[in-house]
Amino acid sequence: MLRTVVFILVLTCVELFARSDSDMDGVEDRIDKCPNTPLSELVNKDGCTTASLYREKSFDFIYGVSLAQDGYDATADEKLDTFSQSFQFDYYYGDYSFQASTSVYDSQGETYTQSGSNDSFLGVYYKLPSSSSLIVRLGAGLILPTYSSTLYENNTDFAASMNLSYMLDEINLFGAYCYTLINDKNIQVRNKINTLSTAQINFQNTNSLSAGLGFYPIEKLYLSAAYNSSESIYQDIDVMNTASLGAFYNLNENWFTTAGYAYGLSESASQSYISLRLGYYF
Repeated sequence: MLRTVVFILVLTCVELFARSDSDMDGVEDRIDKCPNTPLSELVNKDGCTTASLYREKSFDFIYGVSLAQDGYDATADEKLDTFSQSFQFDYYYGDYSFQASTSVYDSQGETYTQSGSNDSFLGVYYKLPSSSSLIVRLGAGLILPTYSSTLYENNTDFAASMNLSYMLDEINLFGAYCYTLINDKNIQVRNKINTLSTAQINFQNTNSLSAGLGFYPIEKLYLSAAYNSSESIYQDIDVMNTASLGAFYNLNENWFTTAGYAYGLSESASQSYISLRLGYYF
């Protein structure tokens, strides 16, 4: 089994698929008979070396689709259903990983339709030295203004994150925090009812939190549940709270897939969010 270290870090900085695999060889700790194998090793189902790659570098590519139903958009001033396609590339070297991602979207509302590109993300993560039970990762990144906007308010934003994963017997406890510095300019949009007046839209820096637990019902399948809370980039929108379920499945040495579902617990959050991703490791 080729190691499959997967960072599912989207712009919300919520990691739904934390894994209890301290040496990151694709075999969970409780059944790993050869802990602390080097990053350059190919391992079998017991986590023991079968061959060496003589390198500490690896890559993966992930394609995903998602559907957010009944999500609020301040610039449209109404609820929208949004279908998105995402593309993510990761490069791993020792305790470091580098990520590049982007996505396109198509939003449909009662009176409003828009499609185009979302912002893109470039980030770096570092795994701190820790015990076999605890994994701590720090991250920093740039949110690049590739969003298709005609309002010219979009600027580069900055994000910093911390992710924790702790193995308690056979249960994996995890949490994440992210702070995003929003540099977008405040804007005025024309009132949809009275076109002679305008409405002010103000942006703000955001905090995001997530906490949950997961476990392996079978060797290749990891399931998780989490509570997520995230501030909107718009000042007048309430905090978005969701409950989510996630799954990671290792198809073989190279292919893996993830699935997620989130349910909105606040009016500001999408009523439901469904995602499916397919990745290839090489």
